[in-house]
Amino acid sequence: MNEIICPNCKKAFKVDEAGFADILKQVRDHQFEEELLNRLALAEKEKQSAVQLAEANIKNALQDQLAAKDRELATLKAQNDLALADQVNKKDTEIAQLKGKFEKVEIEKKLAVTEALQKIEKERDSLANDLKTKELEKQNLESSLKQQFSTELQSKDAIIQYKDEEIARVRDMKAKLSTKMLGESLEQHCETEFNKLRATAFPKAYFEKDNDAKSGSKGDFIYRELDDAGNEIISIMFEMKNEADTTATKKKNEDFLKELDKDRSEKKCEYAVLVSLLDADSDYYNTGIVDVSYKYPKMYVVRPQFFIAIITLLRNAAMSSLQYKAELALVKSQNIDITNFEDKMNKFKEGFARNYDLASRKFKDAIDGIDKTIRELQKTKEALMSSENNLRLANEKTEDLTIKKLTHNNPTMKAKFDDLPKGDS
Repeated sequence: MNEIICPNCKKAFKVDEAGFADILKQVRDHQFEEELLNRLALAEKEKQSAVQLAEANIKNALQDQLAAKDRELATLKAQNDLALADQVNKKDTEIAQLKGKFEKVEIEKKLAVTEALQKIEKERDSLANDLKTKELEKQNLESSLKQQFSTELQSKDAIIQYKDEEIARVRDMKAKLSTKMLGESLEQHCETEFNKLRATAFPKAYFEKDNDAKSGSKGDFIYRELDDAGNEIISIMFEMKNEADTTATKKKNEDFLKELDKDRSEKKCEYAVLVSLLDADSDYYNTGIVDVSYKYPKMYVVRPQFFIAIITLLRNAAMSSLQYKAELALVKSQNIDITNFEDKMNKFKEGFARNYDLASRKFKDAIDGIDKTIRELQKTKEALMSSENNLRLANEKTEDLTIKKLTHNNPTMKAKFDDLPKGDS
């Protein structure tokens, strides 16, 4: 028998071998079971530990992988962000550049528009000023032209009126005068014009009618001028010719040249001048001073308005040769060879001929200017006159008015006209 002490109650009891074996078996089974349980528990713990470790390892591995993935993702994200940032920066830079260019273009456009506007405004102001200036100039010019035209019109009206009155007066006078009186009126005109200047321009000149008819004919006037020594400076034989508009047989200047040359020679005059109103429509004689020395030596035909001019022209030329004439007279008086003096005289004559030619041209130019002015005045007159037909009829009536008609049934006037002297001048 085996004695066994209870671990719990501390009491001893005896167990046989079978019981002991059974208890031992129970104990063994219980220990085995307990051990098994412990081992199972330990195995479970180990299992749990292994699972936990595996889980931890897996978790750690996963976490590492996740971290790696996160790092990789972060790297990719960083790279992507960097690339995106670069692209964004590039885009921002491009946008900034484009914006800068746009702003620059806008500024340049605004500047260009401003400059263009300023230029246009300046041109507009300049044009406006020019327009105002032109307008003022136009107004001034219009005012000046109106004033000038008014003055010229008044002057032309006065001239036209004067000419009309003078024409009427002359026609009336011509209708009433005989042929002799017509010639005497021209002589009186020339004598009056000369006497106006006699005291100032010709104080030492002789200008009187030619009353010497011993040779059978005579001129109208003789002009002579001597120097202090008694040497002749110049001498001119003048003949004045005029005729009435109603004269049936019209005479010409050429009809009197031969007789005038004869009178000049007989009265020992150096020059001969025909002052004439004949050939009134001749452009040749209307040029002014006409040299006819190709027919008769030292002879000229002039209109009355050039009467003083021809005297002045010939006298000035003669005054230039006065020294040579005085020397020639002195040499002749001393019986000295006068060849040199004659050469000088010939040179002077040639020079005088040239000077006269130039003077004649200038006179012609002057006459052309006067004729042009007369034509312009005539045009103005014709434009202003609205009753030309009436004037023509009045003129025809005036021309048709004769002494016979005037004295018809008027014995007093007929007697007075019958008493007037007959004949030409």
